[in-house]
Amino acid sequence: MNAIVVLILAAIGIAVGYGVYAKSIDRKVIQPDPSKATPAKMYMDGVDFIPANRNVLFGYQFKSIAALGPILGPIIALQWGWLPALAWIILGTFFIGWVQDYSSIIIGVREEGQTFGALSYRLISPRARNILLAFIYIYLLMIMGAFGIQVGFVLLTNPAVPLGVIIVTLAGLLAGQMTYKWKQDIILTTVVTVVIALVGIWVGTLPAVKNLFSTIYGLQVVEGKTVSPTLFLQVTQAGFIGSLMVLVFCYLGAVLPIWRWAQPINYVAFWIVFLGVVGGVIGLLIGRPSLGDFPALTAFFDPKKTPGGPLWPMLFVTIACGAISGWHSLVSSSGTARQLEKETDALYVGGGAMFLEMFFATMAFLAGTAGVGFAKYAELKGWTIPAGIFSQGLSAFLNYWGLDAALGKGFGVAYGSVFLTLMALTIMHLVVRFMRVASAEALGDRLPIMRNVHVGTIIALLFTIFLIWFAPFLRIWGIFGSANQLMAALALLIITLWLMSKARNYQWTFWPFVFMFVTTVAALLWSAYDSFLVKLPAQKSWDGQVAFITMGVLALILVVLAVILVVDGVRSIFRYRAELVKARR
Repeated sequence: MNAIVVLILAAIGIAVGYGVYAKSIDRKVIQPDPSKATPAKMYMDGVDFIPANRNVLFGYQFKSIAALGPILGPIIALQWGWLPALAWIILGTFFIGWVQDYSSIIIGVREEGQTFGALSYRLISPRARNILLAFIYIYLLMIMGAFGIQVGFVLLTNPAVPLGVIIVTLAGLLAGQMTYKWKQDIILTTVVTVVIALVGIWVGTLPAVKNLFSTIYGLQVVEGKTVSPTLFLQVTQAGFIGSLMVLVFCYLGAVLPIWRWAQPINYVAFWIVFLGVVGGVIGLLIGRPSLGDFPALTAFFDPKKTPGGPLWPMLFVTIACGAISGWHSLVSSSGTARQLEKETDALYVGGGAMFLEMFFATMAFLAGTAGVGFAKYAELKGWTIPAGIFSQGLSAFLNYWGLDAALGKGFGVAYGSVFLTLMALTIMHLVVRFMRVASAEALGDRLPIMRNVHVGTIIALLFTIFLIWFAPFLRIWGIFGSANQLMAALALLIITLWLMSKARNYQWTFWPFVFMFVTTVAALLWSAYDSFLVKLPAQKSWDGQVAFITMGVLALILVVLAVILVVDGVRSIFRYRAELVKARR
């Protein structure tokens, strides 16, 4: 199959999904009111509640939901073949992904910016609130570990990447200043800050800059490979510095006002990502590569070909963002809903950003198939180095129109690496922000110190660094993906209950909830089995044993918490159904 055909299929999914299905739900079920005051206007505090231009908010939403998930997930999932990966990306978004994102914004707006914790207390049961908060905290920690390993140990250790990331961050701070303090036009702000960011990425690839960071990282060439000295366990000097950079970035994103750090940095990063995608699409149209020797299906389950486990349920949690992701529900309900200027902006921001992420996941899929090819993917065990596979694939697309020739050899790979770093970091600082909110909400009454933003943030970052230094990437990615999809199922459950309480059609959220819950519980049980009975006995070192015991225990804890929540949720469903029947009589 040609890559152009894949792009056409994705475009059809967007046109029908957004233009027909999503707009029909918006018009017939939700019926947004453009004149109704939103929480952003009612509770404007300049920190969390602040009305935002719909285009700025679209960029914020997209950059806040699209992290490494829609890139790494599809590439890891190619171990099962291209057909199931592509089908889940398009159909998952069509029937489930946009549904969760859009309805999470709507429920946040209609319920005055309340979090899912507060809503679960009212819609399900009092104990549901604490259980959900515990679940969310563990789940968010999985995100930090999975993304932190890739950013701290892989992406930032490339000496061509750090300066570009630093300058993009500074450009984001300038964007916030220009928008909210200097009241500059958004077009002028965008042009100035994006140009600064692009120049910064290019400067980061210059030999003098790369040599500087190579010295800082202690990089040496040993037997033809560039390595950094090991400090402890498997943590190198470069990885240690990279992981500390991650912590500093996330700390600032968690404690500073959202307009000062998170929103403008995410907005500028959106354009870096968007331009990279556009450049890749242009390259695809010029080169018109095919999927080549990539098989449609490798195996349903073969430990050698599909080390991630059986196709069902594991593919559906491996590809999370880009099809359906629980993280999106937290961003939408606790972040975007508090910045929405008009209810009628919800579909454009929530649904539109999700469909764009689906297209983005399709580009990652093509980077691994048409960009790299099956022979190289299999040789390099691409499921273990998805970030590297994506950088190579995107670079191949960009070089169809001569980017390296124009800006210097290696610029395409460096751009791809900065691209990936921004995808992760601009999510991670929001994750830490939500972690400290969740811990304050759960423990603030008993331990008032947890309400201190610095205390909650530092505790979250200490847990994070433990996972970055100890957890193996593939194992934590599997647990993260399962927890992520389970969060999506729980969000869909809460939204279903809310729709029932308002006597509105709830079928469009109920059946996605059922599918996601059954699939992700099965995935967590598989991960626990694989950790305890397959991987753990084979470990010789104590740190390997600690890692797999930790992953197995976390998987079981998540299952128990989710089952308790769903049992209470099902009781609420029957209660609301009885009330609906009684009202109709």
